[in-house]
Amino acid sequence: MPKNPKLKSILIIGSGPIIIGQACEFDYSGSQALRSLREEGIETILINSNPATIMTDPKMADHVYLLPLNTKSIVKILKEHPQIDAVLPTMGGQTALNLCIEADEKGIWEDFGVEIIGVNIDAINITEDREKFRELMLKIGVGMAPQATATSFLKGKEIAQEFGFPLCIRASFTLGGAGAAIVYDEKEFDDALTRGLEVSPIHEVMIDKAMMGWKEYELELLRDKNDNVVIICTIENMDPMGIHTGDSITVAPAMTLSDKTFQKMRDMAIKMMRSIGDFAGGCNVQFAVSPDEHEEIIAIEINPRVSRSSALASKATGYPIAKIAAKLAIGYHLDELQNQITKSTSALFEPTLDYVIVKIPRWNFDKFEGSDRTLGLQMKAVGEVMGIGRSFQEALHKATQSLEIKRNGLGADGKGYKNYDQIIDKLTNASWDRVFVIYDAIQMGIPLSRIHEITKIDMWFLRQYEELYQLEKEISTYTIDTIEKDLLLEAKQKGYGDRQIAHMLNCLESQVYNKRDELGVNRVYKLVDTCAAEFEAKTPYYYSTFENDVETVDGTRLPDNESVVSDKKKIIVLGSGPNRIGQGIEFDYCCVHGVLAAAECGYETIMINCNPETVSTDFDTADKLYFEPVFWEHIYDIIRHEKPEGVIVQLGGQTALKLAEKLSKYGIKILGTSYEALDLAEDRGSFSKLLKENNIPYPKFDTAETAEEALAVADKLDFPILVRPSYVLGGQGMKIVINKKELEKHVVDLLRSIPNNKLLLDHYLDGAIEAEADAICDGENVYIIGIMEHIEPCGIHSGDSNATLPPFNLGDLVMQQIKDHTKKIALALNTVGLINIQFAVKDDTVYIIEANPRASRTVPFIAKAYGEPYVNYATKVMLGEKKVTDFEFNPKLDGYAIKQPVFSFNKFPNVNKQLGPEMKSTGESILFIDSLKDDEFYDLYARRKMYLSK
Repeated sequence: MPKNPKLKSILIIGSGPIIIGQACEFDYSGSQALRSLREEGIETILINSNPATIMTDPKMADHVYLLPLNTKSIVKILKEHPQIDAVLPTMGGQTALNLCIEADEKGIWEDFGVEIIGVNIDAINITEDREKFRELMLKIGVGMAPQATATSFLKGKEIAQEFGFPLCIRASFTLGGAGAAIVYDEKEFDDALTRGLEVSPIHEVMIDKAMMGWKEYELELLRDKNDNVVIICTIENMDPMGIHTGDSITVAPAMTLSDKTFQKMRDMAIKMMRSIGDFAGGCNVQFAVSPDEHEEIIAIEINPRVSRSSALASKATGYPIAKIAAKLAIGYHLDELQNQITKSTSALFEPTLDYVIVKIPRWNFDKFEGSDRTLGLQMKAVGEVMGIGRSFQEALHKATQSLEIKRNGLGADGKGYKNYDQIIDKLTNASWDRVFVIYDAIQMGIPLSRIHEITKIDMWFLRQYEELYQLEKEISTYTIDTIEKDLLLEAKQKGYGDRQIAHMLNCLESQVYNKRDELGVNRVYKLVDTCAAEFEAKTPYYYSTFENDVETVDGTRLPDNESVVSDKKKIIVLGSGPNRIGQGIEFDYCCVHGVLAAAECGYETIMINCNPETVSTDFDTADKLYFEPVFWEHIYDIIRHEKPEGVIVQLGGQTALKLAEKLSKYGIKILGTSYEALDLAEDRGSFSKLLKENNIPYPKFDTAETAEEALAVADKLDFPILVRPSYVLGGQGMKIVINKKELEKHVVDLLRSIPNNKLLLDHYLDGAIEAEADAICDGENVYIIGIMEHIEPCGIHSGDSNATLPPFNLGDLVMQQIKDHTKKIALALNTVGLINIQFAVKDDTVYIIEANPRASRTVPFIAKAYGEPYVNYATKVMLGEKKVTDFEFNPKLDGYAIKQPVFSFNKFPNVNKQLGPEMKSTGESILFIDSLKDDEFYDLYARRKMYLSK
């Protein structure tokens, strides 16, 4: 049956600001759904309050509403668009589902004659109400852990007495495991029970017997109106039960499951999906399997929506789940839709993988001082990376190289733990770096049986680690001159980086690279094709690996490379890697727009990124996608293979910028602002000299490389002093200190965590107003796209401040200084592309805090507030295709737009919530107000100093 002809106009609910537990994977799924519906000629109306995403770009939907996600906004939209036929709530995570339920309970959909598609309310209620879900599972014969529901403290205590410890507590209707915990004794139980009852919007918790050490699996399903069901992907958690799936290392396809149990699990998943309701769309089912020969399966939960894992599953398989789910929601059957990858087979198929993917979460505990860093049922990760390889070992190494935590992979970099007690502790209390610690434990000689006993990680995974370590030991007996081709090839096939091999052979990374070249051990690129090469794929979506040579018909021996290089002019855009605090989805927005603008200029576009949650890693965003670590060795090989005109680094945040020096050193053209100019802005001494020459005021400052130098500087500068390391993003390690004792302690701590860093010490302008400006410059002309004033005083990181566009409290004299300084600095730095400058305003004098000649966190916000495609313009300037004077700027904004930070402190109950120079917010929303008399502005202004900390 083709699409439902009655559906002509559909409302999609987005997921709002990024928080821990609900990140940009829903920007990806929402963007896909919007494109999918528009292909069908359906009018799309979107509500989402997040300005940093691609999803809220004016091009994405026919009508975009940047409004708070509440029923008041829904009513406003439905009144303005009486033509809306249906609402699709499954693309915006739990936030969208909860809002849809609330609107349903208030009778809003019924009042406006709007149908809910993609899911039905009964299905949501059954899956969220754990008691009803349990009854249904028992009815259909699906086993579950012993569990019961408590709606009061007393009832909870009774259940605990009946089941015995350890117990697992989960709050109903929450996201990312909020209010979930495993408890081992009564005291812990009482605290967790109280917290769970508070966190749940319906004050209900589910208490179940904790299945500690059982293996955990996830299945991603799609179903159409005809009751065809396909299983897109089976994901195995390397971490056993007890750690939230969002904090687990996951692997696809499943590695340690017997075929018999897999078939049984498939049947159970399909039965579960069919039993919860009659709807067409996506579904995610989680199971636990006993770690013995019986492989007993019990159901954990089912989510009748596109989930966090479906973005991962889409990238892992090449099957665009959200795109197809949106088409199923409007009535199509799977056999009527095309396989988006082959373009010649139908979507009614189950992908086959001839490679392995490994996802590793990315945490940011350094931003939450005093936080509990052990992993458990409550998700704490802020992002994730994915590695693709021909083996688990290769994929695992590529994922660890993607994390950007100064590790080159597993082991072999001199950074492992050497203390027995510390290693045992990190294995016992699941730590965020356990993926590395397992290797350290094997290296120390701790038996696999002991590691398995502590972690309950399946022996198959542990043996994979052991094999890696054995290989490291073997290679270490050679030198760069004596190592043979077969051994070098084996190390590369298992994912070891050149830096790691250099560490083993005690030589330089460049020597290993040259040796590989000489021996012909080179990367080849393989297609992600959904069907293990049974059908020809039309999508240019690649990963790298190493292979033995294949002999061709004419007798030449070469490895098989599936990435064919065209003769078109090409540009490479470096992506921003995993999401983290200080570098979020806004840089993905910039990368996607950079790619689209370059395509408009006639270039073949190539994207390199390793973040499975984003639009930039969608297989049809760029002409070619390399799903690879944004890690020097991988990038350099792609550049040598593709030979682009140049590389764009200023759109991918600090991740891409950090590679500028290397690119420059290797003679690779950086498009836009040069490496020298980028470096000049980071080097405080040179930058201050530039400001001095241009008569631009800046706070008194000096630099120091030791605690002793810092104390000497303090005598010249006067307290308070702002201390910060160079080359970091999101204010990492920044702090205001008010005496010598604090200064010494902070400098010693900083140099321990970031060795050999040059520290900047500024006199902190107490009580100053902070403002910032973003501009586009072509080297001759400067256009300021936006000037924002922060509601909070200077000293709170710009990412944590409420930024108001245009400013609300700066006089003409100050505004003129900001404009003059911005233009002077942009030209003095030879900026080509975007630049962001931050100011402190005190006594009507504008001081410069810093300048960043790159895309900033605020560019998407300004673009959405003014309705102008600034990244598109800036990219065309970087490519030399246009001058700033070629564009007709026409910003439109009535009243004010405020960028509001959103925090995820609820994940870390014991953390100091005060704000300071180090950024802590995980996302943002946009608020439009007509005037400064608005109550919401008044509230923000009244609270502006409340959280200011040192």
